[in-house]
Amino acid sequence: MSLPLFFHLLLYCFYVVFSGANVSDTISSSAPVRDSETVFSSGRRFKLGFFSPGNSANRYVGIMFNLPSPTPTVVWVANRDKPLRDSNGILTISEDGNLVILNGQKQIVWSSSVSSSIWNSTAGLLDTGNLVLKDSSNGRVLWESFQHPTDSLLPLMKMGINKFTNTTTFLKSWRSPDDPSIGSFSAGIQPQYIPQSFIWNNSSPYWRSGPWNKQIYIGLPEMKSFYNSGVDLVADNAGTAYQTYTYQNQSCILYYSLNSTGSYQEKVWDPNKKNWMVTWANPQSECDFYAKCGPFGRCNPKSSPMCSCIRGLKPKNEGEWEKGDWNGGCVRNTALDCERNKTDIDKGKQDGFLKLQTMGVPDFAIWVSSTKENCESDCLKNCSCLAYSYYTGIGCMHWNRSLIGIQEFSTDGAADLFIRLAYSELAANHKKRIPVVAITVSTVSVTVTLCGYLFWKLFTKHRGRKRKNEAFLREASQNYYKESMIKDDINKVKIEDMTLYSFDMLANATDKFHLASKLGQGGFGPVYKGKFQDGQEIAVKRLSQSSSQGLEEFMNEVVVISGLQHRNLVRLLGCCIERGEKMLVYDFVPNRSLDAYIFGSHQEKFLDWSKRAIIIEGTGRGLLYLHRDSRLRIIHRDLKASNILLDEQLNPKISDFGMARIFGGNQDQANTIRVVGTYGYMSPEYAMHGRFSEKSDVYSFGVLILEIVSGRKNSSFYDDEDELTLFAYAWKLWNENNIVKLVDSKVFDPSFKKEVVRCVHIGLLCVQEYAEDRPNISTVLSMLTSDIAELPTPKQPAFTGGGGHGSSEQGSSNSQVSVNTDSITVVEPR
Repeated sequence: MSLPLFFHLLLYCFYVVFSGANVSDTISSSAPVRDSETVFSSGRRFKLGFFSPGNSANRYVGIMFNLPSPTPTVVWVANRDKPLRDSNGILTISEDGNLVILNGQKQIVWSSSVSSSIWNSTAGLLDTGNLVLKDSSNGRVLWESFQHPTDSLLPLMKMGINKFTNTTTFLKSWRSPDDPSIGSFSAGIQPQYIPQSFIWNNSSPYWRSGPWNKQIYIGLPEMKSFYNSGVDLVADNAGTAYQTYTYQNQSCILYYSLNSTGSYQEKVWDPNKKNWMVTWANPQSECDFYAKCGPFGRCNPKSSPMCSCIRGLKPKNEGEWEKGDWNGGCVRNTALDCERNKTDIDKGKQDGFLKLQTMGVPDFAIWVSSTKENCESDCLKNCSCLAYSYYTGIGCMHWNRSLIGIQEFSTDGAADLFIRLAYSELAANHKKRIPVVAITVSTVSVTVTLCGYLFWKLFTKHRGRKRKNEAFLREASQNYYKESMIKDDINKVKIEDMTLYSFDMLANATDKFHLASKLGQGGFGPVYKGKFQDGQEIAVKRLSQSSSQGLEEFMNEVVVISGLQHRNLVRLLGCCIERGEKMLVYDFVPNRSLDAYIFGSHQEKFLDWSKRAIIIEGTGRGLLYLHRDSRLRIIHRDLKASNILLDEQLNPKISDFGMARIFGGNQDQANTIRVVGTYGYMSPEYAMHGRFSEKSDVYSFGVLILEIVSGRKNSSFYDDEDELTLFAYAWKLWNENNIVKLVDSKVFDPSFKKEVVRCVHIGLLCVQEYAEDRPNISTVLSMLTSDIAELPTPKQPAFTGGGGHGSSEQGSSNSQVSVNTDSITVVEPR
């Protein structure tokens, strides 16, 4: 045996011996467990003993992972509602054969409460983490902790309702990290209708997973990539439904827990950091909260406001809806044809269905024995059927009550939902043509005169409207600067030079904002492709009318980007402020955004390393223009792959200046009480303290460099090496002198190795934890072009301890943070 291995074994033995006095793995009346003693499972994976949680002095008996962690990871608590006040407690077998906890006065404070008396029983801790009480004479199991879980779900544990054993098992949260008594939240399986997982808050639905399709919960389209644990759900028609899971990788230690704030989390042990990593959690966004938008309301976390009514419906209470209170939901504009008395005109006209793609289906789905072909017709025959969907693994689903919990997803794998609407809501509005009869000369004269008069009136009205709109822009920009931004350099922005487009002009260019013209969904509204009559192609960003943040973003874009000219910035052509709308018009960039190429499926225009290097440098030059070379010093604050657009030659153009801020000539940094940005790209000083500067953009640029090199997204990084962020993985490979492993295998070419390694080096310099350690963007460009030959050694990046999945968002206990990686995150910093 080698000397180092000997010392490792010796240290492990010391750890085992001195981690607490050990008793045998069997608990009996003659072999009790005292407060200072510990019981280990046979494989030493778990241990059982007394503990005090957090800052509490109370003593509890619990089952814990046997890991070298500074604080015990407790997965089960016996006396959670009856703590011991001192260290004189004993865990033993009572005279009637029950497993009991006695206090210092030998009083029972907790019992397994087996009704039948067994005089010869013993208890033992299995290597699954299950504490089992057995009849010693025949080995029959009398009681087990797996049937009485607290807040944690372990492998092979069954959570749900089992009619065969007549047991119901739910997870019940702790009241707080210092108090394991039963808290407000519980989690389990709802077997009625089609089984799905639920979290309840004081018995009211708080979150749900969507129906189970024998592989995943279809309301969790990310489940295929997040779950590595062999999750399964067993259900039958007798009302039995329970979830269980097994380890796919036996060397991996993984479990699920429901914390005191209602977050259901998947946790994986990181042996290098000796800590747990949260690799999946729900609820993730506001839309995940149960019935967020009320009956028939549709929720999209990327929209602002997030709630909207389905076509053919309107808010039940317009006033409340405009204030952001969506609980009332939506009601129909027109009653279903089968629900009202039909006139002769209505006869022969049936209700139809509106197709909604990639949706999280509503609650209360009913399984119907219909084929895919008959699912629609069977719903149409039933007047109480309000919607249907067909999903592989489940089959045909019908809904016959108010639709609760319709959520729109941006990922594949979600369901197509068909909503029943009246025929009149679906029918196209065809304008009737009036036949032209004989026209006399006098009629022509009258018509010409009338047209001339109308033209004059319209021209006068248009000129007045234009003046009014220009006045609105001037006043809005002045108020905006007074409230939100510095006053320096305001005179350099000439709002009057902005081209004002009419609503009708943009509506015609986008085919009346048809869904087929929609390019995507931004943080505050949709973006449409349009084409003017002269053939010029445009992109129209239509800000949501009811968004409280719409004007701020609109004025940001108008004030910040108007007049800026750089080949690596998207060009703002003008705007529209008619009919309560706020729209921005840009040059159309045909190849859309960078994220579709490095993370998505746009393989028809593959980005080799040469193209990626050009994109990195071009983005840096655009950022340099914003920071140093433009007439205004601009901090973008939301630089990410989805905000980098690619033109015909795949040259990068920075877009979306809705979050940008202007700095004065002598200003280096600023503070804000409202942190805005995107998950995974915000620098630590900005996310946690509200401080932003040029170095905040440099940090985001560093994230972008590492993503372009690796082809992997930081905010959804789940690596085989158990790293939780792209930074952590890159930092690990850097220290192992194996940085080539980070490079996207599709683009790696040994001839570019030196250049690629240099890019990673620069990316690590940009994402260093402290802003003062990061280079400015001009230095970064000099590094990229090799003008600076020797690069400094990077320090450890920020969030290498798992911050890519939440560190930046935990700067305030009062903040509500979306975990959806593409949505705009708003938090209140310390």
